[in-house]
Amino acid sequence: MNGSNSRELETLVSFVLAKKKYNQIDRGLIAAIVKQELGKGRNDKETRKAILGKLHQIGCAYFEQQPAYKKWETALSTLPDDLQAQVTRDFCIRLMQQHHSTHERLYILEDFFQQTLAPIQPIPSILDLACGLNPLALPWMPIKRNVQYYGCDIFNDMTQFLQQFATHFHLAGEFTTCNIFDSSFSTRVKVAFLLKTLPCLEQIQKGFAPALLRKIPAEFILISYPISSLSGRSKGMKETYSMQFKSLIETLGWTYQSFSFSSEIAFLVEKR
Repeated sequence: MNGSNSRELETLVSFVLAKKKYNQIDRGLIAAIVKQELGKGRNDKETRKAILGKLHQIGCAYFEQQPAYKKWETALSTLPDDLQAQVTRDFCIRLMQQHHSTHERLYILEDFFQQTLAPIQPIPSILDLACGLNPLALPWMPIKRNVQYYGCDIFNDMTQFLQQFATHFHLAGEFTTCNIFDSSFSTRVKVAFLLKTLPCLEQIQKGFAPALLRKIPAEFILISYPISSLSGRSKGMKETYSMQFKSLIETLGWTYQSFSFSSEIAFLVEKR
């Protein structure tokens, strides 16, 4: 990238970060999307609109309103350090309602994790990629008492809150902000989660999934797909994503078990 293009990239990254809605997103991801959109030959107005639209689509669209992390942290500090306490479960459910992905899983929450993880439970370690608020579902997962939980997402304020959540409940592990397209994962785990994540990744970098799955340091990967859009329309998504997944796994040559729920399909993949 020459000096002129580099300055244009930095100008657009700064433009995005100046907006409250987007200023907590990982800078590396913003830069990658800016670079991608700059290569499409649009004028400046169209490029800016496309950048914000993509960032909204892959992240901000999942929140109906800005998360109140400060209030959540205050409420967290009043909880006992017991993940299974009813008051803890109530707290986790209230927060998961704020994120579309976890909200729609609430109706199948216990069945989802108990069924998909049953073949490998109890779980000693987890890597949750593009985790959202899914770590708050820990009370419903078949985990070992001393589980190690690692997670990453594109929002700084979200991962900072999740780290406080982990600290409060004495969980081993770490939550970090990351750009999955340019991240390496060094800690080996029993299972990695990619829950309703691959379709979003494909919107940014088509064909990225095989390389990502190969580099994940896990014995198993739990992959899931939504069967309806954020607006509630199904549009044959279950069939489409099932075909995409099977094609992906045929490329990798791995084995899997499949699970079907009212709002989501899931596959427990064994890496070999």
